[in-house]
Amino acid sequence: MNGVIEAPTIEYGALAPLLLVFGAAVLGVLVEAFAPRYLRRAIHMPLTLLSLLGAFALVIVTVVRGDVTGVAAAMGAVAIDGPSLFIWGVVLILSAVCVLMINDEGHFVASAAAVPGSAEEEEAEAAGSEHTEVYPLVLFAVAGMMLFPAANDLLTMFVALEVMSLPLYLLCGLARRRRLLSQEASMKYFLLGAFSSAFFLYGAAMVYGFAGTVSLTGISKALGTSGLLDPLLMIGLALLGVGLLFKIGAAPFQAWKPDVYQGAPTPVTALMASGTLVAAVGAVLRVFWVGLGNLDWNWRPVMWAVAALTMIIGSVLAITQTDIKRMLAYSSIAHAGFLLIGVMATYDKPEQNAGSLSAILFYLLVYSLTTVGAFAVVTMVRDPGGEAWHLSRWAGLGKRSPILAGVFAFFLLAFAGIPLTSGFFGKYAVFTAALGSGMEAGDSLGGWMTGLVVLGVVASAVAAFFYVRVIVLMFFSEPAADGPTIAVPSMGTVAVITVALLVTVGVGLFPQPALDLANQAASGLFIR
Repeated sequence: MNGVIEAPTIEYGALAPLLLVFGAAVLGVLVEAFAPRYLRRAIHMPLTLLSLLGAFALVIVTVVRGDVTGVAAAMGAVAIDGPSLFIWGVVLILSAVCVLMINDEGHFVASAAAVPGSAEEEEAEAAGSEHTEVYPLVLFAVAGMMLFPAANDLLTMFVALEVMSLPLYLLCGLARRRRLLSQEASMKYFLLGAFSSAFFLYGAAMVYGFAGTVSLTGISKALGTSGLLDPLLMIGLALLGVGLLFKIGAAPFQAWKPDVYQGAPTPVTALMASGTLVAAVGAVLRVFWVGLGNLDWNWRPVMWAVAALTMIIGSVLAITQTDIKRMLAYSSIAHAGFLLIGVMATYDKPEQNAGSLSAILFYLLVYSLTTVGAFAVVTMVRDPGGEAWHLSRWAGLGKRSPILAGVFAFFLLAFAGIPLTSGFFGKYAVFTAALGSGMEAGDSLGGWMTGLVVLGVVASAVAAFFYVRVIVLMFFSEPAADGPTIAVPSMGTVAVITVALLVTVGVGLFPQPALDLANQAASGLFIR
């Protein structure tokens, strides 16, 4: 063979934000290997924050320059376009504020290898040991969250899925309190996540068997020239959907979410409920809109059923919950259903999808920041054994700490979609996009889309019940004599709650700047 192997071309400028986070994660591993134990935390915290903020600055520079967007970088493996950069920016903001929560003491166990309640664990706590490796694990997870929605082929997407998931499996099992519950959550997440990854990989193999390529653009072209009902394609579509829908917690693949959210350390729960959801929805859009967009008349009926079931299960089962984190988990499931309404809002002409994409991006921005703020409040309400997880312990919180209770109530109202909150405009944007798509499609699909939006409105009303129930419990119930205490917040926790509150209030009163930002990002989507 006389052929010359061509060296791959890497667009380092376009990939700079992603490479910075990956590089910082590798440096964090080296810090764990070589730095003295007493210095690790002092090194990790600035390294982690500066890398995340630096990557966010690089995203802004990339957007301002504009000459590296709309391309498939790294030999076509990574799509650098408006939605990718928007999602990168959102994930980096979310991860930075979650790191501020992670830096607070008391969230993570001193020795994860010790048996819960054993003498070894007590010795580790007495010695002041801590798992500083949580910082590089978070950076690896964040890097995976950035690569996952930007992957332009199925193999890169699978690698990103594993890079995002594996650190989270470990982080979920490191809670200082309720150790057995935390370890159970970690094991459940690992086992079910491994199954979902296997489904995704098998689906990618099936789609490759149909199209002869794993490139999303190549798959889209193959759909335009081949029979659309090929068995390999249909099986691959179903398996890919299982793997992706698991990550956003859509029904019937949502069973892991309440258990994992309940058992994981609350800052990790906040990162999963916000960053992972944003990344997973971005990946769903990338696969179903870019790769399988020509097949939307086949996958939209199934997505309709999944969205309806997700909203119903999330809204109804949340009413029965007595654990505050499980309630927020079911709330997250319901919101995943609302987002799937937007995913269904596709048009026959791809360029018309910008309006629907803008609505989804806007929803992801406002919902994720509100979620982080709500979990930050949860970390401050404490019992002697840790966080006050049972709803009965929140009774009378408005009389003990009216400011904190008022902030949490506002976040709950935003989840419910009450006017003058960011959540209202998020749901309005998604529902409007779905109705517009249905009207353009004609009578049959239009009726189905209208019915789904009506179901979404009803689910929102049901969800408002359990949000208002918590508000009534906080402000119209007498506090117990041995009620929970309010922890003195660190500067990091104050910053997290402040940022989340400002966005929730600001977007609720003046949504246009955020909508314009989402519109600009959506218009930069390059698809088939």
